[in-house]
Formats: sequence, C-alpha cells, structure tokens
Amino acid sequence: MSNRTSVPLPRGRPRSFDAEAAVERAMGVFWSRGYHATALPDLLRATKLSRGSLYAAFGDKHSLFLRALDCYIADAVTRMDIELDPRKDPVDGLRAYLAGYVERTSGAHGRRGCLVIATTMELAGRDADVNRRIASFFEVMEARVADALSRAKAAGRLADGVDPANAARILVCFVEGLRVISKTAPTGAITQAAADALLDRFIR
Repeated sequence: MSNRTSVPLPRGRPRSFDAEAAVERAMGVFWSRGYHATALPDLLRATKLSRGSLYAAFGDKHSLFLRALDCYIADAVTRMDIELDPRKDPVDGLRAYLAGYVERTSGAHGRRGCLVIATTMELAGRDADVNRRIASFFEVMEARVADALSRAKAAGRLADGVDPANAARILVCFVEGLRVISKTAPTGAITQAAADALLDRFIR
C-alpha cells in the first residue's frame, strides 16, 4: 500500500499515527486467529493503541477487520497485475501467476493459509460486507486471468476449443484450492508440476 494516513487520536495518545501500519498489524492477527477468535485485547496489543484510540480511528472490530481485508485484497490484486502485466507474453504471465501461488502455498507460508479463503469459510454467507468484497475479488481475479488467456488466444497460443472465460474459472479454482491443500504442507515441486500440467492443457 502506498499512502500513509495520519489520523488524529484522543487526548493522551500521540497526535497522529500510521493508520496503514496499524491496519497491517491487525491484519496479521485476523489472519492468524480468524475473525471470531480475535479479541479486542489481541488487536490493542498488535496495533499498540488504547481502546479509545482504536475505536476513534477505526470504529469497531468489524470495521477494522474490513479495512484489513481490503488491505490484503489490494496487495493480492497489485501482485496479480504485476504477474499478468499485459506488456508481457501472456503465457509467461500465466506461468508467473501460477508460480507465485505455488511459492505462497509452500512451507510455513502455505500452512498459514490465505486470509480470503479463511474469511470465506468463516464469514461468507453471514456477512454482506465480506460477501461483497470476496465476490468482487474473485471476479477481478477471473477477469485478469481471462484477459491473459484471451491475449494468448489472439497470439495463437491457446489450444483449440479452449474458452478463455471457462479456463480462467478453472485456473482460479485451482489456485484457491491450493491455498486449502497447502495447509497440509505439500511440497512445492509437486504443486508446481500440477500447475504446469493444468496450464499445458490450455495452451499450445
């Protein structure tokens, strides 16, 4: 994230603080513990704010969580835009996109899981604000992947009969499924081989 925001705090606290850094620290807590298991004292310790300061700056726990989820999603979209940069060869971009997921689902990072997937399992269907954010994120992801596949088709690199939109949905389901499977710590080599095999079904 780029712009740091100074937010005035109640008396007794510093006149301003790094709101973005506080959101990122809160995100780490929500990511590790989940929404319901995260208590206010956990957030106060992580953000180094008093109760009054936290509520004045962010509202309640739910509002802070939404800010943290927005931060996580924005980082994911930025990363995807780099991997699938339209100035790159589209197949190279798709391989970079899949390789990035393989890397993030390997080892300790993989066992930590994905905040979006964890949030989907915990809150989707019961929280309209969360539903909108996650549905939008998946739509953006599918659109970016479909665009890369469409560019591959225009370059004559897509296999016959492959529809970019359908293939994009399959690839998104695959990478998000990796985030779940990675909780059991599969090896990166096996996961990369599966990613390569799937993409190879769509390109030539």
